[in-house]
Amino acid sequence: QVQLVESGGGLVQAGDSLTLSCSARGRLFSSYAVGWFRQAPGKERELLAAISHSGPGTYFPDSAKDRFTISRDNAKNTVYLQMNSLKPGDTAVYYCAAKYGLRIPVERDEYPYWGQGTQVTVFS
Repeated sequence: QVQLVESGGGLVQAGDSLTLSCSARGRLFSSYAVGWFRQAPGKERELLAAISHSGPGTYFPDSAKDRFTISRDNAKNTVYLQMNSLKPGDTAVYYCAAKYGLRIPVERDEYPYWGQGTQVTVFS
């Protein structure tokens, strides 16, 4: 089991970049795939990026390929989401989630462990 805490959210101007962190507590974090999701008011929670337990494998939906990068440092039990060229439409609560295993889950319901989220607000 892992406990996840997101950080790095805030109020940013359109065009800026922002890096979010997902810090984990628990054993064997390096055995967990991690995904970053976001949820805007009135919308479904959507996957932005996911990374395999060891790092080389990543997944991005087509909508997120151009502006988002995911990476991890297992020595620090942390996964990062770098977001570039932010737009007001990126305003949402951003969550990280984890699942034990070798696969990269791409469906929200596959992830059993979730953080509390961090708010990102982009103004023009």
